[in-house]
Amino acid sequence: MQLEQCKYICTTYKNDKRTNMKRISLVLVLLVVQLSAMAGEGMWLPQLLQMLNEKDMKMQGMKIGVADIYNVNKGSLKDAIVSLGGFCTAEVISDQGLLLTNHHCGFDAIQNHSSLANNYIRDGFWSKNKNEELTNPGLTATFIVRILDVTAVLTANLTATSESERQSQIDKNINELKKTVAKESWQEAMVKPMFDGNKYFLFVTETYKDVRLVGAPPSSIGNFGKDTDNWMWPRHTGDFSLFRIYAGKDNKPADYSPENVPYKPKRSLKISLDGVDEDDFTMVFGFPGRTTEYLPSAAVAQIMNITDPAKVSIRAKALGIMDEYMRSNEEIKIQYATKYAKIENYHKKWSGEMMGLKLSDAVGKKMAYEAGFQKRIDANKDWKARYGSLLTDLNAAHKAIEPFAFARDYYTEVVGKIELFNTANQLYSMVTAFDKGGESAYKLAAIKAGGVLQETFAELNTTVDKELFEKLIIMYLKNMQPKFVAPTLSAVAAKMNNDIKAMTDSIYAASFLDDSASVRALFGMKPQVAVEKLKADMVIALIADMQRSYAAQVGTQLNPLQNSINNLQRQYMKAQMEVFTEKNFYPDANGTLRVTYGKVKGYEPKDALKYNYYTYMEGLMQKYVPGDYEFDVPAKLIDLYNKKDFGQYGTKGRQTVCFIATNHTTGGNSGSPALDAYGNLIGLNFDRVWEGTMSDINYDSRICRNIMVDIRYVAFIIDKFAGAKNIVDELKFVHPKKIRS
Repeated sequence: MQLEQCKYICTTYKNDKRTNMKRISLVLVLLVVQLSAMAGEGMWLPQLLQMLNEKDMKMQGMKIGVADIYNVNKGSLKDAIVSLGGFCTAEVISDQGLLLTNHHCGFDAIQNHSSLANNYIRDGFWSKNKNEELTNPGLTATFIVRILDVTAVLTANLTATSESERQSQIDKNINELKKTVAKESWQEAMVKPMFDGNKYFLFVTETYKDVRLVGAPPSSIGNFGKDTDNWMWPRHTGDFSLFRIYAGKDNKPADYSPENVPYKPKRSLKISLDGVDEDDFTMVFGFPGRTTEYLPSAAVAQIMNITDPAKVSIRAKALGIMDEYMRSNEEIKIQYATKYAKIENYHKKWSGEMMGLKLSDAVGKKMAYEAGFQKRIDANKDWKARYGSLLTDLNAAHKAIEPFAFARDYYTEVVGKIELFNTANQLYSMVTAFDKGGESAYKLAAIKAGGVLQETFAELNTTVDKELFEKLIIMYLKNMQPKFVAPTLSAVAAKMNNDIKAMTDSIYAASFLDDSASVRALFGMKPQVAVEKLKADMVIALIADMQRSYAAQVGTQLNPLQNSINNLQRQYMKAQMEVFTEKNFYPDANGTLRVTYGKVKGYEPKDALKYNYYTYMEGLMQKYVPGDYEFDVPAKLIDLYNKKDFGQYGTKGRQTVCFIATNHTTGGNSGSPALDAYGNLIGLNFDRVWEGTMSDINYDSRICRNIMVDIRYVAFIIDKFAGAKNIVDELKFVHPKKIRS
């Protein structure tokens, strides 16, 4: 598009300079606006940067080469980036395997080590030496060794006629490919589809299984602003925590052992103390979770008007109930802290997503894009033969799936928020395992369920759960189409004359599934005895019927429709790349290593409102409310602020806290390093602005901003607030701007 416009401008100017000057100026302005709207967009595969992005990154201000970002022959920035537990990103910041990530990424580990006696959530945790660092069973750190394009190998000679058969053949080819991949014995290989299955890439990985908690600020710093400030700007949250990777004495991955030693990395990040200025180049390196940037207009409209509103309403009800109990009971507050945070996070994200999609006219933009696509298709004989009705078919398929998508989201959201149902699901899996595979299958299912239920009961309050059951089932019965509601649930409600409170009391009184001692006793019984006891429980019978009804009424329709959409979307993605040859396409995020880059920049979300790109501790103190659940501030931090005792981390008597930029990020990028033009650490990514959360679907550089903790605030908290000199001594500070000025 841009090339065609430039040719038109030049030709027009040559033919009639005077009469077309105004027209040329207007087109140039529109072109600049269009190019500006694209700035910052994209989650790029690091091994393709040289081919697709290096020139643009240099133009944006990057001073290093892409070989310093991704290199398989020597240490590069990729070797300092890890996938933490598969749900967040972390980075190596010392030559002793010290990891930096978000407070909310480390929150589960912090909570698991907390008690009323040692409340690390409230008070923070700082190890004084390596012997005090805390183990975290199950927490892993995964490095990417190399990335290979294996599309040709996996898609050669595909003969499938259906989407499920095609996937089966691909899976078989993947399994065969993994057997032949050159890798070390301690390394693993995984294959991920890109561009909706038009491309496949193989990732060779190294996973370290001994990751220990080193330090975390109190939640009044690490989660300052909590629910009110989540997804919002301006922000004053020190959202960070510290871990350390341990390895065997050969520096290779090893299970936990007291004999393990700190990991020696191929690369660790240097920390810049220079800060950033507006329009500075920034780069975020990490593992973004999931985006859907290439959906058709009907799918975007469905998200905005149907599925997001449904999920938001259920979560709002659940959060209101939890919040009431958590504010009045410290033990419940600790029990439900992680659960509440997980529910609240996407409740607010989806709320902002809906607003952003409407504000940016995402559906209108998609329709305009589709009109341009269709125009090119219709003008080309070959394309028209292959893709002539593709968009019509794809949008129609999304419309057809709409009622089933609503039912899916309502079912999963309601059932997932009620711990009685979650417990029943785990125990019912043991019943089905016994019925299908006998005692051996039952024992395997019991091992898995036992581990999950141990955590469930540690974070369960029956009074809270009963109210969640009552209020959410009321919504479920009211808003689900009757044909999608399990007959057993309808019958129990009818028997109680739709008095859902009475029904709830009856169900909890009749079942033993909310009693941890009774559930634990099951695991000491003979399998057949335990199964008979479970089958006699009414909640097991209820969840079994809900699963059957969902599978029969929703799943049987949803799955074939989704397979059809997947097939059409793959064709649409392929067609877009064929038709719009002037555009560089990036694959949707899918949990794999990506680079995104942009500029430090404020934004104007609506008329007469303009946000700066930095926040300072003055703003934190302006939000301070003594004793408040969200906005309390530790006394020592107040004292440091009043004395302006910021050490080397402040500038001109002020301490920066957070900043924003145009980097295209999503979930999974939490904990990702924000790097400067030289590859030095300048910040820690932890959020996006509320107006721009729709960037998973529709990136708009006018309002999409990622939020980062200034690394100088992180270092200030570690040093001046925590007094953790042992940690500070590991860090390598640099002044890239001063050195090069």
